Amino acid sequence: MSKRRWLAAGGSLLAATIGVLGATAGASASTGARVVGYTYIDGNTATANTIDAFARHADGSVTPLPGSPFAAGGAGLGTGLASQGAIQATPDGRYLLTVDAGSNQISVLRITKGGVPVLAGHPVGSGGVKPVSVAVSRSGLVYVANQGNGAGGSGYSGFRLHLDGRLAAIPGSTVSVPDAAGLGDVFFNATGNHLVGTRTGTSQIDSFVVLPGGHLAAAPGSPFTGQGLGQLGAEFSPARPGQLFVSNAHNGTGLGTVSAYRDGFLGRLSPIGASPYADGQTAPCWVEISRDGRYLFTVNTGSGNISSYAIRTNGSLALIGSAPIRSGGGDIDARLSPDGRTLSVDGSANHILSVFAVHGGTLTELPSSPTPLPPGGAPAGIVNTRA
Repeated sequence: MSKRRWLAAGGSLLAATIGVLGATAGASASTGARVVGYTYIDGNTATANTIDAFARHADGSVTPLPGSPFAAGGAGLGTGLASQGAIQATPDGRYLLTVDAGSNQISVLRITKGGVPVLAGHPVGSGGVKPVSVAVSRSGLVYVANQGNGAGGSGYSGFRLHLDGRLAAIPGSTVSVPDAAGLGDVFFNATGNHLVGTRTGTSQIDSFVVLPGGHLAAAPGSPFTGQGLGQLGAEFSPARPGQLFVSNAHNGTGLGTVSAYRDGFLGRLSPIGASPYADGQTAPCWVEISRDGRYLFTVNTGSGNISSYAIRTNGSLALIGSAPIRSGGGDIDARLSPDGRTLSVDGSANHILSVFAVHGGTLTELPSSPTPLPPGGAPAGIVNTRA
């Protein structure tokens, strides 16, 4: 090895060591702070999938749970999923549901004392090929978006989650779509009677009404053509179930936008105001909305930052600004804590977990952030629960 290459390698090693020591110092400083909840990420590790688990402290800092990462039961893919919602928690905080994209399965894990996730039974078939996103309603209805493998297996499949953690497929519930659709997300509204899915590959949005038996009825006109390229992250307003927001990730450098839609009684989507709304960034892929429905945050994967919007009562958006992610780049899914005081971001490309303090629509990265994620895999999705 030449002297120049040796010095470069030594410098990289030193920088990495300092980063780890800094993260460790931040973690140590937080151990005296009260644990208020837990953060979970689907490790998406090939062969044997894992769940990365962290304690979340009152000061917003996070520390890995002893024993993390935990076995998920199935197999991850080991490469990026290009999806939102690869892991979800049930509304009561008792279970985690996570995709095993490498084995075409869904795992259910019970959250036990101290936040430790324990596999509940065995992983079940996802109803298709390459599951990338999962949604769960308050009634225990579950839908999975399967992206397919280029030769079939793409679509949405329904399940019932029982009180004991058992996941049972709903016969005849699968809605097939072309593999070229490139499904990226599936999500219920707050009341659980409507469901949407995004087609990143064909820039479309599927909209469904949920029937009493758990089956889906496509809205008139579905799938709807997006207002840009690469619809990926989507979320209904928690406060106003008739308002839907979708990212347009593939418009190009500096041309990212977020669309706002009114979701009608039968699931028909109509644009709100001057939608789509620009953020001036690259690849806004993931969407998260405050519990009161007043603010929207979108992670700009290509820009290494997060844009904030104010959501007006009528659902139109007003850009507030963008906050940089320290050591960011290739960041993906983001989730607010249950109390809305912090926003956690899965920095998948750099294997980091970033945490921001939230003050209305203003984000400030915490001094203890980022925290390293376990090596290996291609982390996908993120979810926060209460302690």
